[in-house]
Amino acid sequence: MLFKVDMTVNIPYGMLANEIDEIKSREKAYSQQLQRDGKWRHLWRVAGLYANVSIFDVNDAEELHQILMALPLYPFMDIRIEALCRHPSSIHSNDQ
Repeated sequence: MLFKVDMTVNIPYGMLANEIDEIKSREKAYSQQLQRDGKWRHLWRVAGLYANVSIFDVNDAEELHQILMALPLYPFMDIRIEALCRHPSSIHSNDQ
């Protein structure tokens, strides 16, 4: 199943810089592994915001839930999820 996920990060004011850097480092490693595994298919930065728009390709909503909850930045995120399905007018046969 494909899901569009909008994530906005809100790191609390006053959090120690070294703690933020450590969390971001773990976040980057985890997200890049998910991309290599084919679970996190697309990742775009939203210009001017600490936010992204992503496409996940997972078995079901439960798998997506587990992936998102494991993100190191998850406690500081506002997340919006939309399920996607293939559009009948798409010319791409590899849409899922």
